[in-house]
Amino acid sequence: MSDPAQLDFAYLTTSGRITGAPHEIEIWFAVEGETVYLLSGGGDQSDWVRNIMVSPDVSLRIGAEKHATRARVVPPGTDEDALARRLLLDKYTARDRTDLTEWGRTSLPIAVEWPSAAERAS
Repeated sequence: MSDPAQLDFAYLTTSGRITGAPHEIEIWFAVEGETVYLLSGGGDQSDWVRNIMVSPDVSLRIGAEKHATRARVVPPGTDEDALARRLLLDKYTARDRTDLTEWGRTSLPIAVEWPSAAERAS
């Protein structure tokens, strides 16, 4: 696939907040510019989010591309918060037959830095 943003899943690896061991999850994602957005259905109680809150250094793989990068919780009620929710709902509502409205409304958005195509080419 020529556009990795069209893939269904990304693979996020965090460092365990207690053990420091790597933990990889498969997760839905959406890309906007140089940012990949994820939604945590478990909010800040998800282990991977709690790991990010302790150590924001992560690895993200989308298709064949993998980058060591940084993640952060998106501030609630901001334009970026609304953007992350809209992007993921738009992408996955068309792919999933379940009603994602509640998930989109209550999940915690996470932003992950993703290098631009120009940066990846250099």
